[in-house]
Amino acid sequence: MDAFKKESNIFKILSEAVSEGIIIVNTSHIIVETNDSANQIFGYEKEELVGQHLDILIPNQYRHGHNEHVSGFMEKGQKRQMGRGRDLHGRRKDGSEFPVEAGLNPFSVYENDYVMALVIDISVRKKAEQELQHWAKIFNESLNEIFIFDSKTLQFLNVNKGALKNIGYSLEELKTMTPLDIKPDFDKAQFVEKITPLLKGSLEKLKFNSVHKRKDGTLYPVEVHLQKSSLRENDMLVAIILDITEQEKYTQKLEETVDQRTHQLQKALTKEQELGELKTKFLSLVAHEFKTPLSGIMTSATLAGKYPKEEQQEKREKHLKTIRGKVKYLNNIINDFLSIERLESGKFTYSFSKFPISKVVNEVIYDANMLLKEKQHIEYPDHIDAIYLNFDEKILELILTNLINNAIKYSSEESTVYIVAEENDDTLVFSIRDEGIGIPESEQKYIFNRYFRAENALLNQGTGIGLNIVKTHLENLGGTITFTSTEGKGSVFKVNIPLKTS
Repeated sequence: MDAFKKESNIFKILSEAVSEGIIIVNTSHIIVETNDSANQIFGYEKEELVGQHLDILIPNQYRHGHNEHVSGFMEKGQKRQMGRGRDLHGRRKDGSEFPVEAGLNPFSVYENDYVMALVIDISVRKKAEQELQHWAKIFNESLNEIFIFDSKTLQFLNVNKGALKNIGYSLEELKTMTPLDIKPDFDKAQFVEKITPLLKGSLEKLKFNSVHKRKDGTLYPVEVHLQKSSLRENDMLVAIILDITEQEKYTQKLEETVDQRTHQLQKALTKEQELGELKTKFLSLVAHEFKTPLSGIMTSATLAGKYPKEEQQEKREKHLKTIRGKVKYLNNIINDFLSIERLESGKFTYSFSKFPISKVVNEVIYDANMLLKEKQHIEYPDHIDAIYLNFDEKILELILTNLINNAIKYSSEESTVYIVAEENDDTLVFSIRDEGIGIPESEQKYIFNRYFRAENALLNQGTGIGLNIVKTHLENLGGTITFTSTEGKGSVFKVNIPLKTS
């Protein structure tokens, strides 16, 4: 240290002329001299540092390794820049640590070896580097695609991992390409026109939807956010790309849901309108269908009262028969309405039993004979005594009553109603054929609709609900009903009932 002091004035003059901190240590790592910059960097007075071991300026965790590096350096006797490739840290008097960069320079004075360290506090630079690395990490690891390309050549300059992953090209491949290579919807003129407002400064940001083409040829929808950026005198464009495949799927699904809900609402409104119309039609029908037989009952009851004598019994019987017929008709209408209510509410229950169909056919034809017009005739089905059915007896009676009564009602005098019943594999088939007015072809598709009555049948009494009830019961029980009809010649209704219905 004494040898070095001989030249200390020269050192002082030279050292104070530089802004870097200068610290000189001997081979024992003892500080022999510092300049004012070094003192300020580490927060010491010169007297506090000179004579101290270099460890005073090194954080504890770095001391062991640092001493070895300095010793090795002094043995080699070569200049060296420290802090390049690895982090160096200094320790201030107050105990705080900070990053430094140090250049080591060996020299000798009076045959004594020393090392002069030029120390720079790089805290500001390190902070800037860390911030830059942070933003670079954000750029590179963003889940969105980020493309940077030259504003003049349009050539890609850089892209992030998100873009590489989704687009399928390598960075080297993309640096030979332009946005036009991945945007099939644009040619060069269109794209240049699109970005011109950004380059001229009339727009700060450009946003639009487009389609990108991957390396494998697949397409995907994107939302493009484009901004201009400058580096020195070079203008470039930064594109942040959002893959909106899922968004478009969601939007499409939402639109489909809206369409579906709209369709359902329209159907509901139509249904409500139809129900309103049915209600009006029903009330009108009930008023008409009840008024006519009630008037007949009232008239026959009044006339029957005018024949009190025993010899007038035949005339009384005629009016009583009319009354019974009208009452039965009203009773059938009421039963039909009650059937509809029970079917719609789900309260209808079926009762199955095994019975010969001849029992039901006989009862239905017996009642139907009361409705026959002048010289009308019902042809009884052959060979049915041996046919047994496991079915709801009352429902079969309702089905046959509706079909046979309709055949009588819509046929003229001197006509015949033909009834056929036969087993066909596992099915019992009833066929009821008439020689009546038939159903117009244009109206046949509505024949099973509730309250529907064909134009050529409006003059006959009827509610238009019988066939609807028949069809509903058959569908509930696994059966079917079909028909063929020719206007002016008659109709044939066929009922298929499973023989093994249980």
